[in-house]
Amino acid sequence: MEKVRYLLKQHVGGPDTPIVEEGQRVRRGELIAEPSGLGANIHASLNGTVISVNDKSIDIDADEEQNKDDYVHIPDSDDYLTDIKNAGIVGAGGAGFPTDVKLSNKITGGYLIANAAECEPLLCHNTEVEERYANQIVRGMKYMMEITDAKVGYIATKKIHHAALLALGKACKNEPNIKVKLLTNMYPAGDERVIVRQLLDIVLKPGELPIKANAIIQNTETIKRITEAIEDRKPFIDKDITLDGRIKEHSTVFENVPIGLPAKKFIDAAGGYISPHGDITVGGPFTGKTGTEETPVTKTTGAFLVAMPYPQAHKKIGLLECECGGQEPRLREIAEKMGSEVVAFRRCKRMVLVNGRYRCSLPGICPGQAEAVLGMKKEGAEAILTGTCQD
Repeated sequence: MEKVRYLLKQHVGGPDTPIVEEGQRVRRGELIAEPSGLGANIHASLNGTVISVNDKSIDIDADEEQNKDDYVHIPDSDDYLTDIKNAGIVGAGGAGFPTDVKLSNKITGGYLIANAAECEPLLCHNTEVEERYANQIVRGMKYMMEITDAKVGYIATKKIHHAALLALGKACKNEPNIKVKLLTNMYPAGDERVIVRQLLDIVLKPGELPIKANAIIQNTETIKRITEAIEDRKPFIDKDITLDGRIKEHSTVFENVPIGLPAKKFIDAAGGYISPHGDITVGGPFTGKTGTEETPVTKTTGAFLVAMPYPQAHKKIGLLECECGGQEPRLREIAEKMGSEVVAFRRCKRMVLVNGRYRCSLPGICPGQAEAVLGMKKEGAEAILTGTCQD
């Protein structure tokens, strides 16, 4: 038996409300939690018995014998948007916004864009998905174009993802309204405003969404899950992830793993740790968060990255925050684990306050930071800790 944990907040919005109770038997694909407002359905990814229900998670003991091809189908429907909602699909690239809500916008004559950038360093599961499931992604784009009334479909990727580029190009060869477009090889090429700027030559202001440019952008794994929901009646119960860092089998991709399984299971499957090792980062190096061996896979999990132990610098540190990369809470956590004292703090000069949140005015084009660095040096900083984008 293996404990599987389903977090009740795997999406933008409030946590879901459980609809199962302790001792109940559940099947793979069975609905176990529903949103009470903005959110998305959550389904069991494995057969098993519910052992714990609280306001944050549902735990089940999974059966030893499992058949991944056997799952409870979502209800029959003749409406694609209803299928997507019933399947509980959210932005799998990390945003977690409910996909049915996003696609409810009509962009007549506009652009449906597949984000195939694989933006974060080390992550490689999306490019593998694009190589192996290119036809499925193109079919998913056609469904979304029909839903939104988009006129053109673009697949935005980088030239360095050569195999994925070829597979996607071949898949849309006979689709006159779907084309592959190239992005600059930099971080954060996958940022929605960067994609709109580079593909449509429209500069969105901080806080503006692609819909302002008559465009909707979806991550390629999200599109894969849309196709599964419509064609196979499959709920969002599996996830693609990358394992990398201080593990024996570098850059390991796990496709279609059941949501809810813990990080340690995949670290072990990738050969285990290399010593010495440090923290486990959940997600990419820039925007990820510190996790543990027990951290479960969710609908937005992109990776488990095992770091080196933090160097013990014991310095007076200045923090330079970047909206695209290292933000203040993460930078402070790292400084503390380095045994350093934070004596100064600055934000990148491009960061502006919009609706209570600091956002970058021009993501992907990093300005000089000499003034910020000199100012922190005057305040006693012996070193600067930052994570910034680059052009």
